[in-house]
Amino acid sequence: MILLYNILSSLLTVYSFALIIYIFMSWVPNARETSIGRVLASLCEPYLEPFRKIIPPIGMIDISPVVAIFVLRFADMGLAAVFRMLSSI
Repeated sequence: MILLYNILSSLLTVYSFALIIYIFMSWVPNARETSIGRVLASLCEPYLEPFRKIIPPIGMIDISPVVAIFVLRFADMGLAAVFRMLSSI
């Protein structure tokens, strides 16, 4: 059971890092047009899109990726709580 939690938690962490890298790529000209940028876009944009619809940009700053990362962290904490509860049964 703990192995499954570790795998899922690691996947959430890796995805969080992918989001952070994708966000920083927006600061580098033409970085998102590279092959790595396109792969990250195909992985990250479907997750970020609903947040962008709900949270409008503040001026030129898009804070929706920050909220998306917080949601992933909360999901990881919830997953830990569920697995703790299941392991105590």
